[in-house]
Amino acid sequence: MILDCRDPETWGPSLDAAVDAVARGAVIVLPTDTVYGVGADAFQPPAVAALLAAKGRGRQMPPPVLIPSVRTVDGLARDVPDAARTLMESCWPGALTVIVHAQPSLAWDLGETGGTVALRVPDHPSALALLSRTGPLAVTSANRTGEPAATTALEAHEQLGDAVAVYLDAGDSPLGVASTIVDATGPRLRIVRQGGVSRETLASLVGEALEGADG
Repeated sequence: MILDCRDPETWGPSLDAAVDAVARGAVIVLPTDTVYGVGADAFQPPAVAALLAAKGRGRQMPPPVLIPSVRTVDGLARDVPDAARTLMESCWPGALTVIVHAQPSLAWDLGETGGTVALRVPDHPSALALLSRTGPLAVTSANRTGEPAATTALEAHEQLGDAVAVYLDAGDSPLGVASTIVDATGPRLRIVRQGGVSRETLASLVGEALEGADG
């Protein structure tokens, strides 16, 4: 079912339906600032498995996790470098995903993560309203693997169909491009995908802590 969530004055029932779907382990589609995402409760392994199946993706490509604020990071990650924190505090909410070491005690199974997790705070009002109620969601772009990322709820529905319980429709994605991904698990920060935040912006924030910034 496709539900409207454009207006904070009227999106309550739509968000309620999405929260209920997440709680029962179903898969949802939600708007973000970059592209639409397909998501599930990060702490329900069967729900994450259903998310990967809907996308046609294996466990070797674990989904990122969307969180409501930077304050959530320390509950999910350990040994976060100062430079990574600088990026989080400067670029979140926004189109930046940061890969960090996951807390080993967490009862989740996102796939073959190698002990890491990719975190992001999206810059989208309805996404943040949803996350404030659900907590961390495993979310990846709302498309079948190999197909273009959906920038509308209808595009997502055309690709994912009945594999998704609730589609939240907030109109066109503001950016329409994926987030930049930075790996913060090594000795220096490394860009692994260029997206909505430029290398120049990152370098201006953390300087030589970014691999290649001094070249």
